[in-house]
Amino acid sequence: MPVPKAELHLHIEGTLEPELAFALAARNGVTLPYADTDELRGAYRFSDLQSFLDLYYGLMAVLRTAEDFTALADAYLERAAAQGVRHAEIFFDPQAHTARGVPIGVVIEGLSASLERSEERYGISTRLIMCFLRDESAESALATLDAAKPYLDRITGVGLDSAEVGHPPAKFREVYEAAGALGLRKVAHAGEEGPAAYIREALDVLGVERVDHGLRCMEDADLVDRLVRERVPLTLCPLSNVRLRTIDTLADHPLRAMMTAGLLVTVNSDDPAYFGGYVGDNFDAVRETLGLEPEHLRELARNSFLASFLEDDEERRARYLAEVEAYVFGGGPA
Repeated sequence: MPVPKAELHLHIEGTLEPELAFALAARNGVTLPYADTDELRGAYRFSDLQSFLDLYYGLMAVLRTAEDFTALADAYLERAAAQGVRHAEIFFDPQAHTARGVPIGVVIEGLSASLERSEERYGISTRLIMCFLRDESAESALATLDAAKPYLDRITGVGLDSAEVGHPPAKFREVYEAAGALGLRKVAHAGEEGPAAYIREALDVLGVERVDHGLRCMEDADLVDRLVRERVPLTLCPLSNVRLRTIDTLADHPLRAMMTAGLLVTVNSDDPAYFGGYVGDNFDAVRETLGLEPEHLRELARNSFLASFLEDDEERRARYLAEVEAYVFGGGPA
């Protein structure tokens, strides 16, 4: 069994494997522009974030009913359990669905049907984080938050994702203030393709508690010092960074340097169906390529639970952390 870990940066729509995409397309009468799963998988070659997003949003056409979202979440949880995930904080993109005529309630009810039984079926506790699309308007984000109000008992926090460049965090100041007033936790993608300044803005303007990606903090020594001092978690996604050309090769990834600097970093899978691996695969890849020792992997696993939104269940967090400390590394997958 791999080391116990939490996954904190996972887009549920990004777990749509080609086989499930074709199965849902057949069920819903959707014609995909690919002959078969092999041709679709061959399209998973990206030059940058936007080239990925074009395919990502296009494939969502197969997600129509609550049952589709339940099947999507179940498939992810089964894979995650096999890779040692004990807790998952899952992103979803309601605007990408409501724009297609799928009501937000259908999305949330479908996901909830899976997540409510995830501990019993897969041994994974879960939280749900609703993301706003940063390349849509701030008004659309506010409308999405308003539409989600009947379902806030299912939602732990809000996030910010999609195309980063040209869409600074400050654009969403008002909706983040409104989300905070509703008691929602706050995270945001920043410093993936956007500059280190976007990380500062996410912290200072949006008041985020956790930064998704945050790679480019390494370009700003003062920012690194601040992130270390304030213990702000960063949810790194190494295989995603390579697939989207944020870095050239995994050997160039700053993960090890970030750990050495004292940053509270975690390893996650982002959109695993598209980027070549789930969270355990990311652990294995950085172990092999960056020469991480077992204690580095233990630190990453420990960080994942420390960075999680489990303040409402500290007993559970303590139990997960005890599992990490007791884990004995062998020669198998991490």
